[in-house]
Amino acid sequence: MRNPVDLSGRHLLVTGASADSDIGRSLCLNLTDLGARLILVGRREAALAETRALLPDPDSHTVAPFDLSDLDAIPGWMKGLAAQAGPLDGLVHSASHQGYSVLRNLKRMQIDQYFGVNLGAALMLARGFRQKGVSRTPASLVFISSIAGMVGQRGRVLYASSKAALNAAARSLALELAEDGIRVNALAPALVRGTQADKQIAMLTPEQNAALAAAHPLGFGEPQDVADAVAFLLSNASRWITGITLPLDGGFSAQ
Repeated sequence: MRNPVDLSGRHLLVTGASADSDIGRSLCLNLTDLGARLILVGRREAALAETRALLPDPDSHTVAPFDLSDLDAIPGWMKGLAAQAGPLDGLVHSASHQGYSVLRNLKRMQIDQYFGVNLGAALMLARGFRQKGVSRTPASLVFISSIAGMVGQRGRVLYASSKAALNAAARSLALELAEDGIRVNALAPALVRGTQADKQIAMLTPEQNAALAAAHPLGFGEPQDVADAVAFLLSNASRWITGITLPLDGGFSAQ
């Protein structure tokens, strides 16, 4: 029976792959279940090794600790990875700088943090991916954005702005890289349950929790929902899709 999201033989790079990231860990488990071989990227080697230990045939996957805030070093680092582990068929940029940024307290350092990892790293990863010998074609890039970049969120101006910029980058990169056989799409989740989301929910009043739940007609998301959507955008099932930002929000943006 044909599996439209079969990723057998695909070699994929995943940022934000540390074991303590609910979405990153779920992405890696799902992609390897579908047959992919991974390069796991994050700042902490031990947390990446913990993820690799959860995967089938752990030794076939590569742990590659790297600080994505070092933007200019990304293309050369990717060139070295491909020389060591083999060229890539796709990339998922799940690493993200998150938090709240009230306008009256904004500082230049915060702007650099949000836009550096959320946008700048995505652009430099795309640049690195396009290099000769780093990728095969056809290929697919998937950026994990946020519904905040499409509807805005009070108190999160930097996060929302950086994700909106990421959505715009996906559209423009899709046009620029189409001639190379590389598709580029973004995925925009609303609230996804997990350690960080649960901490934020715990800080809300009962009334605020009720309003947040009501804003998601299909309920809150789970990391597996994100992982399945990413697999679709990486697979041949989406071969005619590029330049989109796919809302993954349980109806949040339909209201």
